[in-house]
Amino acid sequence: MSRSSYDRYLTVFSPEGRLYQVEYAFKAISGAGITAVAIRGKDTAVVIAQRKVPDKLLDPETITHIFQITPTIGCVVTGRIADARAQVQRTRSEAAQFRYKFGYEITPDALAKRMANINQVYTQRAGMRPLGIGMILIGPDDERGPQVFMIDPAGFFVGYKAVASGQKQTEATNYLEKKWKSVENGSVSLDRAGVIELAIECLSTVCATDFKAGEIEIGITSTSPEEPGEGGQKGGLGRFRTMGEAERDEWLVRVGEKD
Repeated sequence: MSRSSYDRYLTVFSPEGRLYQVEYAFKAISGAGITAVAIRGKDTAVVIAQRKVPDKLLDPETITHIFQITPTIGCVVTGRIADARAQVQRTRSEAAQFRYKFGYEITPDALAKRMANINQVYTQRAGMRPLGIGMILIGPDDERGPQVFMIDPAGFFVGYKAVASGQKQTEATNYLEKKWKSVENGSVSLDRAGVIELAIECLSTVCATDFKAGEIEIGITSTSPEEPGEGGQKGGLGRFRTMGEAERDEWLVRVGEKD
């Protein structure tokens, strides 16, 4: 059988032990042209992603890759946006069922494990296909602090200190690995401001772009008392939210002046 024969079937391995349909799902993640970065610090976890509006007639506020799952857990999804919305809906459903069954909110690691299990089922049954997305979950854990988990189409998930996904994943990963040496030797602080600034610097560097506020989106969950809520009022600590355009602009100016 030729390769074209093997890549028609999700449940048939090639002679090399590869599942081509799963590999195609990974290619779809970078094919969307979006790069996302997630970083966790002492008391804060942040996700940042590009926002590309392909048509001037589209409402930019309806274009997003960052979604809220529970009051404290959020995610950024890179890849096929239709698959992303379906996955987000399922993730919210799983979190709600956990809350109804056990009486408390699901933790980030438990939610990541559950969604990874579901993704793995999509790789082993005919009549399904792997979703062409990479999902990064962030949220606080009462015992371990801020958490970041990456879930891929094959059903693999693991926790990260910092992770990137999308078109510039390799470049962003290399950048974060170099920066993390400064974090470990104490020359870079990962407090709330440090995490946000590092995420913006990473995305700007790998994309070689000085972003405007409307060209990125940022989601944050923090237990820092500096965390503001909607309308400029201090909200519940640890709650996930997305930054407004004015706040994003302030952080971009701050990073620009730092450089």
